[in-house]
Amino acid sequence: MGIKGLSQLLADHAPGCLKESEIKNYFGRKVAVDASMCIYQFLIAVRQDGSQLTNEDGETTSHLMGMFYRTIRMVENGIKPVYVFDGKPPEMKSGELEKRKERRSEAQKGLEQATEAGDTENIEKFNRRLVKAPCEAEAQCAALVKAGKVWATGTEDMDSLTFGSNVVLRHLTFSEARKMPIKEYHYNRILEGLGLSQDEFIDLCILLGCDYCESIRGIGPKRAIDLIKQHKSIDEIVKHLDTKKYTIADDWLYKEARQLFKTPEVADPSTLELKWTEPNEEELIDFMVTQKQFSEDRIRNGIKKLTKARSGSTQGRLDGFFTVISSSPATGKRKAEDAKGSAKKKAKGGFKRGK
Repeated sequence: MGIKGLSQLLADHAPGCLKESEIKNYFGRKVAVDASMCIYQFLIAVRQDGSQLTNEDGETTSHLMGMFYRTIRMVENGIKPVYVFDGKPPEMKSGELEKRKERRSEAQKGLEQATEAGDTENIEKFNRRLVKAPCEAEAQCAALVKAGKVWATGTEDMDSLTFGSNVVLRHLTFSEARKMPIKEYHYNRILEGLGLSQDEFIDLCILLGCDYCESIRGIGPKRAIDLIKQHKSIDEIVKHLDTKKYTIADDWLYKEARQLFKTPEVADPSTLELKWTEPNEEELIDFMVTQKQFSEDRIRNGIKKLTKARSGSTQGRLDGFFTVISSSPATGKRKAEDAKGSAKKKAKGGFKRGK
């Protein structure tokens, strides 16, 4: 789910945090990609006659070809993707997961009724609802970015920003057919634009609505940011809130949610070594062709594209070769005066005429 309404709130209150770009502009970048989000997108998008694609054994394969070609597309544009998969979801998410389970049960009944009635539109609608949604890759992606292992997180979920990812790229892994620009969010510009500290931003996201706990009923995005700016924390907001007007759950676990965003359970990035090697052609053929029944010609052609793209994307970005060295105002002023004095000296000396 991510954070409810965060993208629109940032557009309204911190527009400087966002810029739009093309995929070719990320040549040489290492990006941690939320693999669960990618798989989810393909499972709801790649259909045949209203049903998911399957192999001879009935296993769902809708997502595999999509992931294969999406990887090729990123590598062709010089991006080094790091796919991050979900681990065990935190216990705090059990409430959200239980709700999803109930919705899936309702969707299954709706699908059965629509199938019996031959209602194609509702068959598609309930099929989409039956696809399991992603869980917890965002925290690990953010940890990789903060540790400098990769440059950005590629996901559609805005809670990557709540976890503190320095840069988040939305639509990097979006539908290629829709040709949407990539949205590049910068965390430091978000805090600057909103005028909030990191802790205040986390509390804002909890107020907006996240996967880990309920929000306060009756408080929308505009009211949420006004309250955070006024009181600085949810703790102070609760003390001053009109409980007759706004409903707060008795077991509201906002403190636990806050702690989870600040210190999520992730693998230590310093222990991880990232390598990009040549594709293993025979293992890919065995998996995609022998096991999943995709066309061998298509897979081999895809492998050729991947190999060619990889050999052409080894060059690093130019900005990776330079380090920005900040100087104090006094140092900068002294350098400017030295340069000015040098220019005057040259002008005074002029040119000597030849005899």
